[in-house]
Amino acid sequence: MLRDISHAEQIYVACGYTDLRKSIDGLSAMVQQSFQLDPFSNALFLFCGRRCDRLKALYWEGNGFVLLYKRLEWGALSVAAVGK
Repeated sequence: MLRDISHAEQIYVACGYTDLRKSIDGLSAMVQQSFQLDPFSNALFLFCGRRCDRLKALYWEGNGFVLLYKRLEWGALSVAAVGK
């Protein structure tokens, strides 16, 4: 079942905005192709939506991915935008 994600060895934050319509397959492909990282590692990957009030987290749990989704009711996250 779900483990405690505080056991993640690294935390990676995707700078800029991510299309949060992507689910596990799309986000794990982004981790591999755009960031050249292994989504199956013991790392937590964080993605922010355009309006900065939504966040997704992707984590490999050993036998499957965990996808967490948070929507802020008030306020917004502060995310640095990086040009390509």
